[in-house]
Amino acid sequence: MNYSIVIPVHNEEKYIEDTIQSILGQTLLPFELVLVDDNSTDLTASIIQRYAKEYSFIKPIHSGSKSEAHEPGSKIINAFYKGFDELNPNWDIVAKLDADIILPKNYFEELIKTFQSDKQIGMVGGIILIQKDGEWIFEDIKNKNFIRGALKTYSKECFEKIGGPRKSIGWDTLDELLAKYYGFKVKVLPELEVRLQKPTGTDYKKQHGYKLGQGFYKMDYRFIISLISALKVGWKRKSLRFFWSVMQGYFSQFSSSAPKIVNKEEGKFIRSYRRKGIYDKIFFRNSYVL
Repeated sequence: MNYSIVIPVHNEEKYIEDTIQSILGQTLLPFELVLVDDNSTDLTASIIQRYAKEYSFIKPIHSGSKSEAHEPGSKIINAFYKGFDELNPNWDIVAKLDADIILPKNYFEELIKTFQSDKQIGMVGGIILIQKDGEWIFEDIKNKNFIRGALKTYSKECFEKIGGPRKSIGWDTLDELLAKYYGFKVKVLPELEVRLQKPTGTDYKKQHGYKLGQGFYKMDYRFIISLISALKVGWKRKSLRFFWSVMQGYFSQFSSSAPKIVNKEEGKFIRSYRRKGIYDKIFFRNSYVL
């Protein structure tokens, strides 16, 4: 199976070389690696160009963005699609990776084996570790049944069926929900430990909660599920301010009747799925909660 990788990159001169080296060290090399410079102002572009000159399967492009900000959500996905549009169409699996991760050497070999084991598997990924007090530990933002946005990998059938990641905040939760809605399985391989060199939200802490709340609205969670989800993330971060920031983001979209990024049937499925996860959590059942 051919696998292709797209990596949006913004001011990652400190980490991008480690990420590229971990890809070059894979037991199975990619069909194609597209590195999308999202208007970096540091040495990122020159590092990317150096590797592109040495390896024919590495392709550097510019996102076309004029913004120097690093923002979650649509900006990242717009850069991803800029790279995706440049891919050779003969891929079987496509990955969207972050530019500050280090993959184990057998990462894509194991992913491909998993995809090949069951045609209904539409998404596969490992788990994220971050460094704390000199040790690499699991980043406890989502549970271990969730594939993080830093390392999304899709089969071609799944990618096309869900319409790819939506160009909005919340895309990295929505894609898994839509995969399930359309009958695909999502598989996490906890033995594949991926090192994330910057904890999630490092570059945009102030707007992270607000954007998250906007995502809850756009995914059609409605008020009660959004409130419960905001309480959950606020509790995990031990921050009342973060909880309130999430709810402000939700109400900013609600008050303006902003458009959703799902249709009515998709939204109905998402709410049903989330309610089941909440009930299972309350009654200590084995549940999959995003």
